[in-house]
Amino acid sequence: MVSEQLNLIALTASIREWAEQLGFQQLGITDVDLSEDAQRLDAFLAEGYHGEMDYMTTHGTKRSRPAELVPGTVRVISVRMDYLPEDTQMMQVLADSERAYISRYALGRDYHKLIRRRLQQLAEKITEVTGHFGYRAFVDSAPVLEKPLARKSGLGWMGKNTLILNRKAGSWFFLGELFIDLPLPIDEPDDRDHCGRCSACLDICPTQAFVGERVLDARRCISYLTIELKGAIPEELRPLIGNRVFGCDDCQLVCPWNRFAKPTQEGDFRPRHRLDNSTLAELFLWTEEQFLARSQGSPIRRTGYERWLRNLAVGLGNAPSTIPVIEALKARLDDPSALVKEHVRWALAQHQQLDSINATELSHS
Repeated sequence: MVSEQLNLIALTASIREWAEQLGFQQLGITDVDLSEDAQRLDAFLAEGYHGEMDYMTTHGTKRSRPAELVPGTVRVISVRMDYLPEDTQMMQVLADSERAYISRYALGRDYHKLIRRRLQQLAEKITEVTGHFGYRAFVDSAPVLEKPLARKSGLGWMGKNTLILNRKAGSWFFLGELFIDLPLPIDEPDDRDHCGRCSACLDICPTQAFVGERVLDARRCISYLTIELKGAIPEELRPLIGNRVFGCDDCQLVCPWNRFAKPTQEGDFRPRHRLDNSTLAELFLWTEEQFLARSQGSPIRRTGYERWLRNLAVGLGNAPSTIPVIEALKARLDDPSALVKEHVRWALAQHQQLDSINATELSHS
C-alpha cells in the first residue's frame, strides 16, 4: 500500500511536468464532492437567472456529481491556460464607440479543440505509465461545474464577478478538465476571499447584471445577451451595451488581480481578421459568406450570422451619427431577417433617422 501511494505521488509530479510541457500554466487535482456548489446552482436556477440557457436545467444531478456523468470517476484534474493577447488596446477600443469590441477570448481560434487536444495528449502520457485507465476530457462542453472544480483543485478562488481568480495570473485564462478513475493525491483549495472589500467588478458592470457578490443574473449580462440569447435584445438594455458586439470583459478589465495576468504564448489565441481593431460599420457590411469564412474556427461562429448582425446593429445605434454609421444601417433596412430589421430600425431611431426615412417611404407610396 505504501509503495502504491508513492507511485501515485510520483505519477502526480510527472503529470504536473507534462501539463507544463503541453502549455498549461497550472494543474490541480480534486475529489468529486460538489455538494455545496450544487446548492448554489439550485438557488441560481430557482431564481431563473440562467435565462434561456435551458441546458443548465438538464442532466439532473450529473452536473454536480462527476461520478454520475462519468462512472468510476474519483478525481478531477483541472488545468488553466492563459489566453490574453499581448496588447489589443482594450480600453481604447471601448472608448471609441465606432469600433467594435469583441471579448478578448474570441479574437483568435476556438479554444475548445486546442485544449481538448492537449488534455488528450496528457491522458496518453498517463496511459504510458499506468496502462489503460478510465478518463474523459471536458472543455466547456458538457454538464460540468468547471469553476467550482477549479476552485477546489487550488487554481484560484471564486471572485465577486463569478470568475476564478488567481493571485499570480488574474482571470484571463481558460479551464479544462480530465475526469479520471485514479485516486491521485488531491490539492488544497484556496478558500480565502482575496477580493476583500473591492467591488470594482460589481460597480463597473454596464447592465448591473450582478444581483450580489458572486451572483450573476445572466439575463442582464452582455455576454449572455450577445451570445446566448436567441431573439431580440430587450430595448431597455440596448443603450447600455455600447459597442460590445460579442461578449464583455468589463469586470475583468477593472479587477486589480489582473495586473498579474501574463500574455499568452499560444499563437492560436492571437487576433485574426483584424477583429481587435475593426469598426462596427466594416463588420456590419460583411456578407454571410464573408462571416462564415472569417469566423471559421472561431468562437464567434457560435452566434451565427443573423445574431452577429443583430449585435452590430445595436452597437451602431449607440455609435455617433457619422456618415459611415448611418449608411451602414440604411444598407440593411430591408434585411430579410425580421430580427435584424427590427434592430436596424431601432438603431436608426437612435440617430433620429427613422422619421425621415418613414416620411420618404410615405411620399413614394
